[in-house]
Amino acid sequence: MTAPDASKEPTGLALYSRSAEAACNTVIAAYSTSFGWATKLFSAPMRQPIRNIYAMVRVADEIVDGAAAEAAKRGGTVVPGQALDAFEAEVYEAIEAGFSANLVAHAFAITAREYGISRELIAPFFASMRADLTQTVHDQPSFERYIYGSAEVVGLMCLKVFIAHGKRLYSTDEIRALETSACALGSAFQKVNFLRDISADFNSLGRSYFPGVLVSNFTDAERDRIVAEIDGEIAIAKAALRNLPPSVRRAVYASLLLFEALNRKISGTAAVELASRRIRVSNGRKLLLVLRACLPMSE
Repeated sequence: MTAPDASKEPTGLALYSRSAEAACNTVIAAYSTSFGWATKLFSAPMRQPIRNIYAMVRVADEIVDGAAAEAAKRGGTVVPGQALDAFEAEVYEAIEAGFSANLVAHAFAITAREYGISRELIAPFFASMRADLTQTVHDQPSFERYIYGSAEVVGLMCLKVFIAHGKRLYSTDEIRALETSACALGSAFQKVNFLRDISADFNSLGRSYFPGVLVSNFTDAERDRIVAEIDGEIAIAKAALRNLPPSVRRAVYASLLLFEALNRKISGTAAVELASRRIRVSNGRKLLLVLRACLPMSE
């Protein structure tokens, strides 16, 4: 019997890297139906790098808000702050070494090395995640720092991937405009998430992100003010869609439509109800919006 030709299949580092990226795909599929659907609209070469970024973000979020805390409650010795420090160190080491025993850190490092995602963007992200462990109430400056680190830098990471796959050179002014749009998009998404999860943040985590907004004084007027702020940021992001490479527009548009729909649903929900339960858009509605993003854009 003739032995199979190993040269036709990934081996060594290539096989390990493919396995690491498969792990990222599993994380995305488990935690975000909407995002998973939207990423399918990216062209194949950039789909995986974007998933690698978001998987790293998801793991960090679970350390500070989810699985790590639950493990500790069940008698585990995990200390979330130490676990976050260790994960951040693994990310930096993976970028430097080109390898990590942590599959998600390894996959993220592949993307960071290829697209030039440096500590300049990574460190603010981990700083915001770390703030979740110690800060339960924000003033305006700390809120803006948190939004930048937790959301805007993620948009800037993705933009590096987008620009690299564009089939033309962008001027400095064009890149700055796209960076403004990426930050607006990340900020809008994060604020929608805060409104959607305001019940859990208030009641389970004792946390208030929006300055001056507490469960005791959260009113329809406050809801309307925040919704309008989000609408403004979504409008900035929409205006820049046609400046993005064609291979990314539909995926970004789908994400915009999904979060815009959630913002609309939030705007029609009483503040007292938002403070007591999580609001979501049905999977059927999500699917229709993703399909709409596949049509020629009229906006």
